[in-house]
Amino acid sequence: MVDGTGERKNSDFLVNQFLFYLCKVKSSKYHNDSVDPKGVIISLIIIFLWLGSLVFLLQWELNWSNPITYLGILIQTHLYTGLFITAHDAMHGIVSSNKKLNHTIGWISAILFSYNFYWRLFPKHHEHHRYVATDKDPDYHASDNFLIWYLSFIKQYVSIWQILLMAVTFNILKLFLPTENLIVFWMVPAILSTLQLFYFGTYLPHKGESENKHHSRSQSKNHLWAFISCYFFGYHYEHHDSPGTPWWRLWKTKESLEN
Repeated sequence: MVDGTGERKNSDFLVNQFLFYLCKVKSSKYHNDSVDPKGVIISLIIIFLWLGSLVFLLQWELNWSNPITYLGILIQTHLYTGLFITAHDAMHGIVSSNKKLNHTIGWISAILFSYNFYWRLFPKHHEHHRYVATDKDPDYHASDNFLIWYLSFIKQYVSIWQILLMAVTFNILKLFLPTENLIVFWMVPAILSTLQLFYFGTYLPHKGESENKHHSRSQSKNHLWAFISCYFFGYHYEHHDSPGTPWWRLWKTKESLEN
C-alpha cells in the first residue's frame, strides 16, 4: 500500500519527467539546431577547466601581494558557476540528446559543485519554472530583501549531507595540500559562486513586480557582460521563454526577441 506522501512523490516525479520531456522535444522556440555534440563538448570543457585550474591553484604558492592569487579566485568562482549552469542545462535536457549521457554530465557537474545532488535539484528547478515568483517557487522570496532572500535560497539548496561531505573531504585533502590554498581556492570560490548565481540568476531577474508572463526581467543587451556575470543568465526572460535553449545560445535568443 502506498501512503499519501508516496503518491505525492510519485506524482511530482511524473510531472517533472513530463516537463523534462517537454523541454527536450521543444528544443528551442527560436533555435531548432541540435545541441549535439556541442553541448557535451562545452560541458566537458567547463568541467576540465575547473579541475585543471583547481589542481594548479591548490599547489600554487599563495602570496597575497601577487595579483594571480586574486585572479585565481575570480576564475575559479566563474568556473564553479559554470558547473552549476551545466547541471542546470542538463535538468532541461539540453546538454545532450542522449538522456543517460545528459543526466550523467549533470550529476557530475552538480557533485563537483560542493556535493550538490542533481536529483534533489532537479524537481526544485522545475518547480521554479512552473510556479515562478509565487509562494510555490523554491527560488523566490516575496520580501525582496537581498540578505533574507539569499539565506532562503541557500536553505533550499544546501543540505547537512553536503556540509558533512565537504568537511570530510577538506580534512582528507589538507593531509596532502596546503590548508590555506584549500580554503582560498576550493571553498571560498564555491561560496562566492552561490552569490553570483543568486544575484544575477535569481535576485535581479525576479525581484519586484513584473508584468510579463514569465515574471522575469532581463539585463540590457551586452553579450560580453552577460557571459562574464552569469553565463548569459542575465538574459533571464529569454531563458524562461525558451527553456530548451542552452546557455551558450541564449545570446541568440536575446537577439531574436529584440529584432
